Amino acid sequence: MLEAVEILKASILIVDDQKANVMLLEQMLRNIGYTSITSTMDARTVCALHIEHNYDLILLDLQMPGMDGFEVMEELKNIAADAYLPVLVITAQPGHKLRALQAGAKDFVSKPFDLLEVQTRIRNMLEVRLLYQKLDSYNKLLEQTVLERTAELRASEARFKSFTELSSDWYWEQDQFGNFTSVSGPVFEMLGIQAEDMLGAAPKGMDGWDVDERERLDDNIANRRPFLDFIYRRCKPDGSIQYLQVSGEPFFDTASRFAGYRGVGMDVTHRRP
Repeated sequence: MLEAVEILKASILIVDDQKANVMLLEQMLRNIGYTSITSTMDARTVCALHIEHNYDLILLDLQMPGMDGFEVMEELKNIAADAYLPVLVITAQPGHKLRALQAGAKDFVSKPFDLLEVQTRIRNMLEVRLLYQKLDSYNKLLEQTVLERTAELRASEARFKSFTELSSDWYWEQDQFGNFTSVSGPVFEMLGIQAEDMLGAAPKGMDGWDVDERERLDDNIANRRPFLDFIYRRCKPDGSIQYLQVSGEPFFDTASRFAGYRGVGMDVTHRRP
């Protein structure tokens, strides 16, 4: 919601070739409490004034010599940054009302003035205009915040990837069924298996594992326990022993349902005596 002071601070331009009308509207607006009022009796200056001040409301007389209100609105359309014309037209011709609305005006008041009606229509238009501006500012702020958070997330992901690559040989993810869904690094080459045999499949078909160690690892996973630097052995086809170190933790979806495991691993054979 808008505070009354926000509406009273709105910038208003009065455009009328009749000095009496300009003085009447200015006096009425100042008596209510509006503080930012500009006026011109030369319709040809409206666009330049609007470019400089970006008025919240333009009270525009339609019948003026040299350049009428319809021509002014056409020019305003060419400079309106958001395609919104903050125009309330003033007319003594009932036939001009529909044409003015079709030309882009947002409302109209009739001559001779009913001051209470003029005040009400001005306030209503300003309230809509200012709320629109607030929403636009909020959307821009939200968009900027999203861009900043996205950049931060990408930087965080880059740091995590760099840390993972420096501290381990591979990164892995499994779904809730134990199937590998993502692997980064040369894990398949190190284990001597084909990538197409592993992605989308559980690792239970891998040969050469130490049975007891494998059972302990499976028990951790089955009970959703994290594990750190778990070392297990694997007998390679050439008969040599390979030592692998793996760490992992369960992760959950937004509904707190178990979604799988993720972790890192490395070959630590060279560390063994």
